[in-house]
Amino acid sequence: MPLALIPRKLGVNIDHVATLRQARGGIEPSVVEAALDAEQGGADSITVHLREDRRHIQDEDIFELLQKIYVPLNLEMSISPEILKIALKAKPEKACLVPEKRQELTTEGGLDLFSKKNLLARTVDDLSAKKVEVSLFIDPVEKQVREAAQLGAYAIEIHTGSYANAKETAKDKEIGRIRKAAQLGAELGLKVHAGHGLNYENIFPLLNIPEIVEFNIGHSIISRAVFVGLNKAVSEMKRLIRTK
Repeated sequence: MPLALIPRKLGVNIDHVATLRQARGGIEPSVVEAALDAEQGGADSITVHLREDRRHIQDEDIFELLQKIYVPLNLEMSISPEILKIALKAKPEKACLVPEKRQELTTEGGLDLFSKKNLLARTVDDLSAKKVEVSLFIDPVEKQVREAAQLGAYAIEIHTGSYANAKETAKDKEIGRIRKAAQLGAELGLKVHAGHGLNYENIFPLLNIPEIVEFNIGHSIISRAVFVGLNKAVSEMKRLIRTK
């Protein structure tokens, strides 16, 4: 099937539901209820990031989500041996390997696939052996895309933060970088995903890149949900990505 005819998928990141819960240290709001509501709105997968500092998602959330949701769980994770051990026990359908810094508010950029290459390769191999589809969160840079293919990843997720934060005069350049990376990834046999900083307005130019088959979006959907509810916020975004 031509890429242009493949329906794009939407992964919904619910980390910030857990952020709100952790602010009071209680049990509300429930990340499981949020995930189920996102499913009702049309989410094709649920994304959560089990950070080493456990600032939002907790270990038990992973196992409960796997028991109760119906769509695939996409586990964002570092290559920390501690986190890998949990992932191998949980065996989510998908795992996205991301860089992680203790002081960052959110992920600030893509993985450097040439740093800690041996550990990264072992992590990809260990997860793949458990039938987990592994994606690598990378900047739209040719050498990173090629290395992702060499490492045997199932997919790449292109970091769109530079595009989302760019001034209008620089946005076309960033779109061009994303387009080239997506085209190369598809040529190398990788599934191409994209995410970070995407919202209900800036997503439109990326819909013209047919190689991107999945978008992973969190903050803007959760922010919209404050006003309209999560089900509707997800369904609105799902309609947008299906317009092309």
